[in-house]
Amino acid sequence: MSYSCHCEHNKMQRSRTLSFFVYLFFSLPLAAHAGAVEKLKTFIAATHSAQANFTQEVLDQNGKRIQSASGIMQFQRPGKFRWSYQKPYEQLIVGDGAKFWLYDVDLNQVTVKKLDAALGSSPAALLSGSNEIERGFTLAESGNKDNLEWLQATPKGQGKDQDSSFNKILMAFNTQSELVVMELNDMFGHKTVLRFSAMQRNPKLSEQQFKFAPPKGADVISE
Repeated sequence: MSYSCHCEHNKMQRSRTLSFFVYLFFSLPLAAHAGAVEKLKTFIAATHSAQANFTQEVLDQNGKRIQSASGIMQFQRPGKFRWSYQKPYEQLIVGDGAKFWLYDVDLNQVTVKKLDAALGSSPAALLSGSNEIERGFTLAESGNKDNLEWLQATPKGQGKDQDSSFNKILMAFNTQSELVVMELNDMFGHKTVLRFSAMQRNPKLSEQQFKFAPPKGADVISE
């Protein structure tokens, strides 16, 4: 394989990995217990829009970091979100309420699909969608650690023709019922850790933030 082909392969693999985990993030549903589960309910009920900085790390089966990124995320319910990856390279993910757009600046490539198909039962509607979590997930309290309340969300029907690509999701809330950490564990033993900071709840966000038009000359792939 030539060097240029090898680089292109690495770019596309990188794009798929990042988009997979952010794509996952946008469809987590909801339930009713105490502790962290109650904080989840409070967060969803009281937060109609939000903006936060985020960092993302992907760890392998041995806990070794194999990827890291950072950027800014925004959402406005129902069904609108914007994740802008800034480092180490630019990538933009937009949900406009009807379609899911993924734009890799380096590759000049746009992937577009119906929003419902993109979200499915994966963890993204938690922020931007309807409160659907009990339908697709079993929730359990995971206790207090580092002054954060943790819960575990496990996809229902694991091992039975279910679509989820992760085995469990851990979520942590602070005393203000703000989501500060999210861990996604996939079937290959990889863990993706998302950390949120400078969270603004219910800011006024421009509708333009949740619209996307493919740049001129970009390769557009419809799914």
